[in-house]
Amino acid sequence: MATDFQTTHEPGLASLVREIVDDVGDLIKQQIQFAQAEVKADLRKSSEAMLLFALGACSALLGLLFFGLMAVHLLHWLTAPAGTDPARVPLWGCYAIVAGLSLASGAVLAGMGKRVWDSFTAVPVQTAQTLKENVEWITNSK
Repeated sequence: MATDFQTTHEPGLASLVREIVDDVGDLIKQQIQFAQAEVKADLRKSSEAMLLFALGACSALLGLLFFGLMAVHLLHWLTAPAGTDPARVPLWGCYAIVAGLSLASGAVLAGMGKRVWDSFTAVPVQTAQTLKENVEWITNSK
């Protein structure tokens, strides 16, 4: 009479340790990929903020240049004899209008850049939170 024995092959300690090490390695690789993706997104946000800051600064500098030129023309206009400029809006007034528009657009662009910059964080927050959860899970599973 032949007896069939069902042998259950239980994995050895070495294979269990190998699987745990492989799983930890995979987890670390995934965390690194997640951190890279998050840092790339944050860098994209910071580059957008820097572009807005640069555009705002250029526009504001242009406005300051026009205000300087306006002051020169205003001084010239104030010292000119009466009735010598037939234009409805004097030249300095035109400079003032252009300068005001440039300064206003510069302020708006700088404000937009500040808002984008404030939303930027140097530390990948989601990655740090996930790592913290993984460490807690590993320490509590012992």
